[in-house]
Amino acid sequence: MGNEINMHVELLTYTPEARKIAFTAIRTCYSPTEPSDLFEGVQYEKYQEQTATDGQGGSDADRLFRHIVGSGHTSTMEHINFTFALEGVSRVLLAQLTRHRAGFSFSVQSQRYVSDASDKKKGGFHYVVPPKIADIPEAAEYYAELMENLQAAYDKLAQLGVPREDARFVLPNAASTNITMTANLRALLTFYSKRRPGRGAQWEIAQLAEKLRQEVVKAEPWLDPFFEQA
Repeated sequence: MGNEINMHVELLTYTPEARKIAFTAIRTCYSPTEPSDLFEGVQYEKYQEQTATDGQGGSDADRLFRHIVGSGHTSTMEHINFTFALEGVSRVLLAQLTRHRAGFSFSVQSQRYVSDASDKKKGGFHYVVPPKIADIPEAAEYYAELMENLQAAYDKLAQLGVPREDARFVLPNAASTNITMTANLRALLTFYSKRRPGRGAQWEIAQLAEKLRQEVVKAEPWLDPFFEQA
């Protein structure tokens, strides 16, 4: 259906030795040992080798992480950063996402500098279709027709010499964009707690929250329980 697009989320890079960094940050707060020695020394290995004393399984390092997250001392998790490619998300989602400012950095594809004209590289603007519209054939048909009309309006303005920064005013909230986003772990956990599926968030941003969690946990499986607690 036209330039309809689906969301794609990919983890591009993240803090190396994230678990060891978290351990160093936590122990810096409660130990007389210098951070450089905590990171390079034997304490981390000892915590990794010893069985957790809280009866919840894993190593003593796992116990330490559980205690810190459970006690709310999650500033120590701000040292772990994740950078994602977010592709094919709507401008509706962008407006919601950028309300989460603390701990997030965003670089967004510009409608001012990237043309959405049909005869340019993108081949026109791409757009997101809400499931509740897609599920009703008549609504889906009307929606697609509307998108085509808006594309025609953009193209006409471009042909008349209207600059992209002004022609974009006719594009809808449904128009998709691409984002490079970096967030620290604490910010991601807070975001997930507010936007995860089942918490009343709109479908698209709830879908994003879950995809972000999946990408993080795939890279660092030890973080899974902390998203479950969020």
